[in-house]
Amino acid sequence: MKLLSIIWMHRWILFATTMVDIKSRFRGTVIGLLWTVIYPILFLGIYAVIYIMIFHVRAAGYKTEEYVLLVFCGLVPFLGFSEALGTGVGSILANKGLIKNTLFPIELVPVKAVLSSSVTMIVGLGLLLAALWISGVWHFTQFLVPVILILQLLFSIGLIWLLSAFNVFIQDIGQIVAIFIMFLMLVSPIAYTHEMIPKELMPFMYPNPLYYLIMLYRDALYIGTVRVDMLMIFSVIAATMFLIGGAVFFRLKPLFADHV
Repeated sequence: MKLLSIIWMHRWILFATTMVDIKSRFRGTVIGLLWTVIYPILFLGIYAVIYIMIFHVRAAGYKTEEYVLLVFCGLVPFLGFSEALGTGVGSILANKGLIKNTLFPIELVPVKAVLSSSVTMIVGLGLLLAALWISGVWHFTQFLVPVILILQLLFSIGLIWLLSAFNVFIQDIGQIVAIFIMFLMLVSPIAYTHEMIPKELMPFMYPNPLYYLIMLYRDALYIGTVRVDMLMIFSVIAATMFLIGGAVFFRLKPLFADHV
């Protein structure tokens, strides 16, 4: 509750600085904030061409356009997670001047990094929902997407708290994360459904939090059913990561000034 109260207490400062971060990412560009719309469209389009037209990946029982939407249901949240991970790990070192700042607590820096990095994903989810509705795919479970999004943000914030704190002392973590993101893209069920996963590989899926996250998004957005067990498991994972990440960050925070 202390972690949440700190975020809530400084919510307006957090909102304002997050908006500054978002605007600064596109400062100097010709089309500015329109990149938040164009980027997910280009990324998803490239992914669709590679997996469908080059690799000829298909899912039994789905037409090509249906499979594209199915893939996007898993790709959009992965895009948001990977962007938050890549940006957030080095957020403390990138904001050394705030370590002793009392107006903006340093623990909010990783939170700000996650929120600003999630804008592309949120826009992508909006575009995806519009494409699903145009295609005639509409389910009441789509109203659960904000719940899944909040769980994803909690999980991401906890993980970034943990990794950004360790990165102050072991800066190799920033390099490892870049490789780890590519590995996660291969082992996460983005381009294949649950039925396409061999039974022999399922034991490797269960320890992967993104397996539950992607399946929850896909089921809620496209399939129209949400497995309560998977929702509960990921809720526990998100809450646990949030608590562990926050506890480690607060424990190591007093040592940051001596190592930056």
